[in-house]
Amino acid sequence: MRIQVQPTDNATGIAGGLGNGIPRWKRGLDLVVILLFAPALVVVGGLVAVVIKAGSRGPVLFRQRRVGYRGRQFTCFKFRTMHVGAETKSHQGYTAQLIKSEAPMTKLDASNDPRVIPFGSILRATGLDELPQMLNILRGEMSLVGPRPCIPYEYEIYEPWQRRRFDAAPGLTGLWQVSGKNRTTFNQMINLDIEYSKRASLALDLKIIIKTVPALVVQCLDQRANSASRKENCGTPAAVAKPVRPLHV
Repeated sequence: MRIQVQPTDNATGIAGGLGNGIPRWKRGLDLVVILLFAPALVVVGGLVAVVIKAGSRGPVLFRQRRVGYRGRQFTCFKFRTMHVGAETKSHQGYTAQLIKSEAPMTKLDASNDPRVIPFGSILRATGLDELPQMLNILRGEMSLVGPRPCIPYEYEIYEPWQRRRFDAAPGLTGLWQVSGKNRTTFNQMINLDIEYSKRASLALDLKIIIKTVPALVVQCLDQRANSASRKENCGTPAAVAKPVRPLHV
């Protein structure tokens, strides 16, 4: 079945934006941060590319259609962390289950997923697989901070109120990521993204960027603890803590 995602009419952006949901102050912040960290991004990206090529055959980059600001589709770039031709039906079913449940949003590949290449789980847990999305940011399709863009088949089963999370441009990190992420339920993620779209500001974006690295450390520790618990309990996932309180400014 072919999915068509229609953009909202007259999407002109917010707070003096550029028509893509990215205000001028946010665009300026994105470009300044990328310029400051460009040398480190090139070095780290090169190392990740070497790891991917050494561990599996196929391209380094993975391209996928995603849904962003007000339902607009774009091509999202990632470092490839799964084997070429890996099936996606299991992810579709797992996502649909998470959307309908109140279960924490642990990743499907968090427990020895055979689709993942060597060291792929580490790249995903640390967020290094998302680095190529700096290209999406430079192209004005994403921002550093905002809701994560979803896959079209996820967007199709969203309820109308849940699609309000795309009232802000998609981002690499966001309020959800620093407020618990995999410890939260789907609807908690939606509410955090909607809250961000209402409260977006330079101060909030800076706080989220600063808190992203500590949040990634917690995520890696959680994944390690869950993996150890599964081994001890024959596949039973570890108990998941409640999400931390969202940022306030």
